[in-house]
Amino acid sequence: LSIAFNRELSFSHTPLPRTHMRTDMALPHKVKVLERCEISPPPGSVPPTSLPLTFFDIPWLLFPPSQPLFFYEFRHSTTHFTDTILPNLKHSLSLTLQHFVPLAGNLTTPPQPTKPHLIYTDGDSISLTIAESTGHFDHLSGHHPRDVREFHHLVPQLPPCVSSDPHVHPLLAMQLTVFPKCGICLGFTFRHVAADGRTFNNFLKSWTSNCRMVLPPLNKLLPSFDRSVVNDPNGVEPILLKEWRNLKISQKEVMDTNRSMGLEDMTRATFVVERPDMEKLKKWILTRSEKLFGSYPLLLSPYVVTCAFVWVCWIKVQGIDVENFSEDQPHYFGFIAGGITRLDYPVPTTYFGNCVAFGRSVATRNELMGEDGIARAAKAIGETVKKLNGRVLGGAENWISEWKVFTGSEPHLMVTGSPKLDLYGLDFGWGRPKKIEEISIERTRAVSLTESRDVEGGIEVGLALPYAKMDAFGSLFTRGLNGLF
Repeated sequence: LSIAFNRELSFSHTPLPRTHMRTDMALPHKVKVLERCEISPPPGSVPPTSLPLTFFDIPWLLFPPSQPLFFYEFRHSTTHFTDTILPNLKHSLSLTLQHFVPLAGNLTTPPQPTKPHLIYTDGDSISLTIAESTGHFDHLSGHHPRDVREFHHLVPQLPPCVSSDPHVHPLLAMQLTVFPKCGICLGFTFRHVAADGRTFNNFLKSWTSNCRMVLPPLNKLLPSFDRSVVNDPNGVEPILLKEWRNLKISQKEVMDTNRSMGLEDMTRATFVVERPDMEKLKKWILTRSEKLFGSYPLLLSPYVVTCAFVWVCWIKVQGIDVENFSEDQPHYFGFIAGGITRLDYPVPTTYFGNCVAFGRSVATRNELMGEDGIARAAKAIGETVKKLNGRVLGGAENWISEWKVFTGSEPHLMVTGSPKLDLYGLDFGWGRPKKIEEISIERTRAVSLTESRDVEGGIEVGLALPYAKMDAFGSLFTRGLNGLF
């Protein structure tokens, strides 16, 4: 396996099947905006609200907004959607915002010494765009490579700073795009500083329940805004605030650079790692572990082995860009880990905000590029998970300083999303999503992970890469799982 896999990573692979090869995918399509509106909680239903940021939230001030798209099959006309479906969507969204009110508000980042916080005042709202597209729904909702620019018309834009105040930033925007007689795309742009994936998923689940008029137990999804449940005995918050203030001046330059990077040559695709694949990877790693690591116990969860395999494939296709790097050049793999189940004090699962820790694994280029690369990657990631399991806040004061490397030009990789959120269970009344895409990865150099829609226990891996590298990654991925075990 190791010799064959290393051979496949030398770029001398045979072409992929036709569905995985580059095509001229920038299809001409038009988008017609049908309506722009603002959705607020019911008037007078919520008092003005202000929420301070905790040390869990502060690092996310430096991240660009998340941009998830949910594709749903919907074999009806646009008129049917706007007349019969849209009114209920708007009404149920308003009712949901009554409970998740900070999402209708804003992030305020005033000058020192005032700390950034979330604020809602009566009348604040979410921007909602209704549009119609002539694009090819089945093409856009597939797994095969597609030009990243084809998705941009489906992504809502956050409104500019409120009242031209550069310190007040809307948190969430939505867009519903109808593909007549084919489907619907529900798109979001939201600032992660307000909510982690667990919180945002609770918001979406509440909305779908309200839309279908299926009321879950009140204590299951309704959020808790009690910030006192988050303890900071080591004084991490002021350290991270200082780091953020020092970095925010250069943040715009970094994000602008990422947005403009060669998108005309970028494609996105999705790969699925199934449970049998994970077991094969685990068994192969174990056959190498005694020779490499002795009797040292490895943590080889499905998440760890999937990430290790993806990391090695990804770093291999970057090889042409890093050939001048030294063999002991460190490469980092970043991911987030849930804090609620790891903290040594209780935080309710309905807590509104971020409660995730940052993990950063490291391996040298020589280790990842070698014949035992997957085993060494798995050890590195597993070691980081072990540390987080044992002491989730260990090194929390370094979360921003250590993660700065992921905004540079070096070939480091980070993960967004989680396969534990059950996003494919979000049903507004016309079925589960056909496909989920995270658009922001095209500029953050990340891979997205979500649970598989159709394969129990599987993980969908979303990537955005230049055409040639995507072709190479697809070949390595397919041969690594299907032909080398």
